[in-house]
Amino acid sequence: MEEKKLKITLVKSTIGAVPKNKAIVESMGLRKIGRSVILPDNAATRGQIRLVGHLLKVEEA
Repeated sequence: MEEKKLKITLVKSTIGAVPKNKAIVESMGLRKIGRSVILPDNAATRGQIRLVGHLLKVEEA
C-alpha cells in the first residue's frame, strides 16, 4: 500500500512572521517563495500545516 504524500508550496514570505512560524516553514524544507516539497501525509505534517497554513499552498501528490 502506497503512503499518501502532500505537495507543499511556499506562497507567502516569512518576513515579519513569528519566529516560531519561520522555524516551522524552514524545518519543512521550504526556503524561497514558489519552492515546493513533497512530504508524507501524517499527523506531524498536518500539525505543521495547521500552524503555518496561511503561508502555504497544499495539494495531494
